[in-house]
Amino acid sequence: MAENETTEARFNARKIREGVVVSDGSDKTAVVKITDRVRHRRYSKTVQRSKKLHVHDEANELKTGDRVRVQETRPLSKLKRWRLLEILERAK
Repeated sequence: MAENETTEARFNARKIREGVVVSDGSDKTAVVKITDRVRHRRYSKTVQRSKKLHVHDEANELKTGDRVRVQETRPLSKLKRWRLLEILERAK
């Protein structure tokens, strides 16, 4: 296996999601709710599906209501698998 093949085989694009902070009570952790719109397979109606992600916030700068962009990362604790990329919009 050549060197180029190993670096290409190792490439793994990490998932990036946008959501709203619903909880910031823990130290260096925030809970972000992401909402996806998917089309129902049988009825073809648009359905909203949401999921809560535990996000690592090193500087404790997130507040409830902020819109944020998060990126998948290695496991940081029992539930934390995401880290903060950027704050898109502050809560009003």
